[in-house]
Amino acid sequence: MSYDHPEFAGSQLHTRLLRPKDSATLILVRRDRGSPRILMGQRAGGHAFMPNKYVFPGGRLDRADCRVKPGKDLHPATLAKLLHRMRGKPTETRARGLALAAIRETWEEAGLLFGRTRLEDAPDLSGLTLFMRAITPPGRSRRYDSRFFVADAGNLSNLDQPQHDGGGELLTLAWLTLDEIASLDLPLITIDALRRLKPFLDAGRLPGPDCPASFQYHRGRTWVEDEITA
Repeated sequence: MSYDHPEFAGSQLHTRLLRPKDSATLILVRRDRGSPRILMGQRAGGHAFMPNKYVFPGGRLDRADCRVKPGKDLHPATLAKLLHRMRGKPTETRARGLALAAIRETWEEAGLLFGRTRLEDAPDLSGLTLFMRAITPPGRSRRYDSRFFVADAGNLSNLDQPQHDGGGELLTLAWLTLDEIASLDLPLITIDALRRLKPFLDAGRLPGPDCPASFQYHRGRTWVEDEITA
């Protein structure tokens, strides 16, 4: 059996259906000069999931993410959107953990500190906006329930001094305009996120915390889209 979403055309069902794992992604937008630029990195070719694709920093939720106490909490609208239709028992601890996972992965993959000046500081989560959510359909080697956060790069304390050796999960990290990104090998979900973000960037702003978030997933064999509001 195959699926009708073009990202997964020709994918076959595994004999064991995989449960999606919680994950988080951070779309960082730099607006300090000229056209807005977005942080992108290329996944290594050896990855089983989306090898060689250009993506935003992000990864799986770790249990430790849910134990970190933030220095400043999420905006109430962002917290409400994260809790909406959360798989399992919805908890604020897990919602904050997803935001903290996006921040941690950005440090691990790009060497950038978000919402803090030192690694040991409690992060400020107030600059994060939930923009999208997407669940990988069945039939893939990995499945994720991914939350896409958007934030201004001004929340980075070491914007021009990343501590990244180039040997991590994301390679060739760069701040790129939408026109430059258009020539890259991108997953369709990344293209979709950028398409939705473009009107905000064209208007000279970022989505606000209370903006509706797109929620995309499979129902049966059909790729559907809902809207999450605060």
